[in-house]
Amino acid sequence: MAKENKSLGVVAAMPQEIAPVLARIKGYARGNIDGRNLYRFPVNGSLVYLIESGMGPAQAAAATRALIRHAAPDAILNFGFGGAVLAGLEVGELVLADRVFRLDQATLHELPQPDAALASLVQDHCAKVGLQLRRGGFITACGIRSKTEMGSRLGGSTPLPLLEMETAAVLEQAQSAGIPLVAIRGVSDAADEELGFAIEEFCDADLHLVPWRVAWTIAKRPFLIPQLIRLAGNTRRAGKRLALAVELALQALSRQPQP
Repeated sequence: MAKENKSLGVVAAMPQEIAPVLARIKGYARGNIDGRNLYRFPVNGSLVYLIESGMGPAQAAAATRALIRHAAPDAILNFGFGGAVLAGLEVGELVLADRVFRLDQATLHELPQPDAALASLVQDHCAKVGLQLRRGGFITACGIRSKTEMGSRLGGSTPLPLLEMETAAVLEQAQSAGIPLVAIRGVSDAADEELGFAIEEFCDADLHLVPWRVAWTIAKRPFLIPQLIRLAGNTRRAGKRLALAVELALQALSRQPQP
């Protein structure tokens, strides 16, 4: 039986990723750590602390440090959206990280693997209700990158790779603190869709979305509108399945005995 003082940490970047999860939670308290939204709620006697990190590795690292300092979690779950690099993943599918890479300019660095036992625990628990989590590699970049270029660089060495912007940073902080981590991503864009914009066009230097930058970019390049509409629909679809996976993952992690 899980101890009542067991805590679980959760890191996600954007409100669009977090909102579907909170919609499944009955009763949560909202707070703030270091200027970031923090949501607290119980799962099977464990306290869950979900922090909204903001986009990008720097924000994710800072948020994870704040979460560890505040909650001292027994395990950390990182979740969000990701873009498929190679064929084999469809929009809305869910991927569990078994390899994580950090992209520094033109160089890929592989990090120590996320906790294999927790990954299997979460995958098996989701499978019991018919929710499939596939295994893949997460590539953390500072912005949007060419999938064609990334695919050629990987050369087929990593099954089902996803491009995203936070997991490596969260994993590095968790491993530095000796905390096991599991990471789940929902596919928001398929491998055959290259994004036609740079994240910097929509954000400030800290990768916070700036509405006037979004409006200005769309006004200059209205051909982006169909893609942005499609991506919005994709994230809603992926977000619903991802929220269920997060709920099930937290149930599984809450039942894991404390070390």
